[in-house]
Amino acid sequence: MHNEQDDKMQQGLVPVISKLILVIVVLVIGLITMPILFYYSNQPDKLKDIISNAGAGGDEAKKDAVAYWTAPDVSSITDANQKEQVEYGKELIAHTAKYLGPNGSVLKISNGLNCQNCHLQAGTAVFGNNYGSVASLYPKFRARSGSTENIYKRVNDCFERSLNGKAIDTAGKEMQAIVAYINFLGTNVEKGKKAEGSGFKDIAFLDRAADPEKGLPIYTAKCQSCHQANGEGILNSDKTEFTFPALWGKSSFNDGAGLNRISNFTKFVKYNMPQGVTHQSTQLSDEEAWNVSAYILSQPRPHMNVPNDWPDKSKKPFDHPFGPYADSFSEKQHKFGPFKPILEEQKKKEEESKNKSIISTKK
Repeated sequence: MHNEQDDKMQQGLVPVISKLILVIVVLVIGLITMPILFYYSNQPDKLKDIISNAGAGGDEAKKDAVAYWTAPDVSSITDANQKEQVEYGKELIAHTAKYLGPNGSVLKISNGLNCQNCHLQAGTAVFGNNYGSVASLYPKFRARSGSTENIYKRVNDCFERSLNGKAIDTAGKEMQAIVAYINFLGTNVEKGKKAEGSGFKDIAFLDRAADPEKGLPIYTAKCQSCHQANGEGILNSDKTEFTFPALWGKSSFNDGAGLNRISNFTKFVKYNMPQGVTHQSTQLSDEEAWNVSAYILSQPRPHMNVPNDWPDKSKKPFDHPFGPYADSFSEKQHKFGPFKPILEEQKKKEEESKNKSIISTKK
């Protein structure tokens, strides 16, 4: 009898205990999630990034199912002379300053950066500003110069802008080796086609301007240990090249370089920095990438006088940081955003121009 009563009591307690456990679990989950929700409610851009990235998961998987361009292996070259030249070209891209920097063994014509500081892994990294499409797409018309450019012109643009230096002789050994290497990297890309994963990976625009002040704590936490508090980078022991490149100041790229456009710099940072991340595994949110880029690009850097750039002002990129422009938006907005209104006006003007051209042709 006593056992039967005990059994009934135990059976009656089971649902009570189950309910208590459920209440405790709900309370614990609430205690964990409430601070997170409170944090993101005060940072809507971050929350938007998380929701956007979660929703785009399927699309990212599809993209990553694509076979990204892979650089051909230099060791596969059978011609001894070609192999030697291509290997020298690769060495010049990886260690430019050692040969052509302030203490260069060949010439002293650049700022101490290496080409691969901007073109990662000697120009072979997926979405690391690689050279995969250079041979297939050049020569091509470039609105910045208003002319058709060949690879030699493109390389010297980098020397004069990104390396804040002087152009090198197009017939010289160094230029010939660099071009041979770039052409070799493009041997597996069909002429006229763009290699998958070349250039930069797109990033969503903010609905506001990128904020240099919000970028400072991100720089301090994520970038400063390598690039230093004053952005001066770290030189190697013999001072021939940077172990970690200067991001501003006299040894960095000048204001005529492509990376001085915030959209380019932000894409580069988002999918390649801090060191070790990839386009498939990033650390920074979109908002953080825009803000830290704004902070870095708000710092002083060498000036390049380029009065002949963008002869057709209507072809200037939306984020070109210097006027004059073909629109009424301020220089500050062109530099830091918001960019959507600028892009909308550019699109409207392009459509108007296209319609005028159609009408003119019919007449």
